Amino acid sequence: MLQQLPALVVLLAVLLQFGTMFAVGHARGKYGIKAPATSGHPAFERAYRVQANTLEAVVMFLPTLWVAVQYGYGGWAGVAGLVWIVGRVWYALAYLQDATRRGGGFLLGMLGWGTALLMALTGLIRALLAA
Repeated sequence: MLQQLPALVVLLAVLLQFGTMFAVGHARGKYGIKAPATSGHPAFERAYRVQANTLEAVVMFLPTLWVAVQYGYGGWAGVAGLVWIVGRVWYALAYLQDATRRGGGFLLGMLGWGTALLMALTGLIRALLAA
């Protein structure tokens, strides 16, 4: 079960990114923000920033998760990934309500990513030293 957890985390990350895309599209319609505009109503701007920030975070997170899994930390990397997912969902929901409330989710997400990064680095260094 734990060995499949990273695959679940990857799919959850994809769904999270889809959810942020959906929120932007919904906000565009609700507040009349025509593409390609990226500013207008504050609620739309928050949704747009959540999507952009989530995309930036996913680009750092997914390769880190993959490397940690590749070097023998599949189960623990999956757990760290779930922490990252929970943190990013918390971040997104808080940011959509009030940008000043996003800090807790950001920190939890960074904890999950940092843990996966530590596993990836440890695994890679161990493999290099064994070679």
